Amino acid sequence: MIATKFGNRMGEEPYGRGASRRYINDAVDASLKRLGTDWIDFYQLYGPDLQTPIEETLEALTDLVRAGELRYIGCSTFAAWQLVDAHWTARSRNLTPFISAQNRYNLLDRAAEREFVPAATQHCIGVIPYHPLDNGLLTGKYKRGKRAPKGTRLGDSETLKGGTLIDAKFDKLAILEEFARERNHSLVDLALGWLASQPQVSTVIAGATRPTQVVENVAAGDWHLSPSDLMELDVAVSVT
Repeated sequence: MIATKFGNRMGEEPYGRGASRRYINDAVDASLKRLGTDWIDFYQLYGPDLQTPIEETLEALTDLVRAGELRYIGCSTFAAWQLVDAHWTARSRNLTPFISAQNRYNLLDRAAEREFVPAATQHCIGVIPYHPLDNGLLTGKYKRGKRAPKGTRLGDSETLKGGTLIDAKFDKLAILEEFARERNHSLVDLALGWLASQPQVSTVIAGATRPTQVVENVAAGDWHLSPSDLMELDVAVSVT
């Protein structure tokens, strides 16, 4: 399957980013040329374009679906109300709807469960979590009170570190590590397995820097937590 995104700035011209009809048509043509293909299976909007009506965006994407250049479309970093608005617009105007929504969601950051996940579930839109390991914190390589290792995501970013390496998260991390250890699994297994066990989650975006990590990530997704396990985690690590 060929999947790619659009919306981020790709040039200096005024229409070099966003979700306008003009940009979408140019972006699809450029992607098809770079990928050496006649169609894209899954095309995702990188984020909301507040300067372009969602009607224009969906109409342009629908035309490309009907032309055979796109198969399915999705969105990313939409608020719950924006997701519902896009779904209603597609439904009421007979346009191609987003089949998925990609947002931040992991065991240590469950804020998406307040509004975003219920909205996606209600309208049968698949959830694709990004940052499933919370910038690496759910790998266990960062320790409370110790400097983040150089060369790591948090070790090289003061901005990310400030919002991630905090006591409240380490408190929850200790509970999660014990939970995984008691079941003969790693923390990464738990982080990815928990997401894969959520009925509304279609797939999980899990990065890797080594081939062995790809194998480990796939294996982690095979751990389907039991209802009792999920309830225990709900109590231990509630929505924050």
